[in-house]
Amino acid sequence: MKKMRMRTALAPLGAMTLLAGLAFQAGAEPRNTVIMQGLDKVTARVSTFEAAIDQPVSFGALTITPRHCDRTPPEEAPESAAFLEIWEQKRGDEEALSLFNGWMFASSPALSALEHPVYDVWVLECVDREAGTAAPAEETNEQ
Repeated sequence: MKKMRMRTALAPLGAMTLLAGLAFQAGAEPRNTVIMQGLDKVTARVSTFEAAIDQPVSFGALTITPRHCDRTPPEEAPESAAFLEIWEQKRGDEEALSLFNGWMFASSPALSALEHPVYDVWVLECVDREAGTAAPAEETNEQ
């Protein structure tokens, strides 16, 4: 009975996420690169990195592949959203573990977040870059 209540309570959140994604995509313009930030909770290091659509990027033991990235047009409120696939690479011959498949919104990172004990990843912005001009990963230690 408790499990049923929990699922019922979470259902509106999933519906809101789906509706927000559909409403967002209606006026959004696709971009070819997503700018993300990641936090390594063990070392407290924050890294900013970019990934082109369908090009995997590594952050710690994670492999992040953006599949789509949209940004609202200039006349609308600023918002970026990216569809990400996040996998954790295991040691040895263990298969990689799928951790996240879904949309992340820059303005609401907690709405659809990666749940991991060591890493946090969130979307900052979607941009257009020419091939081969991605900025190098940058590490900051903000405390």
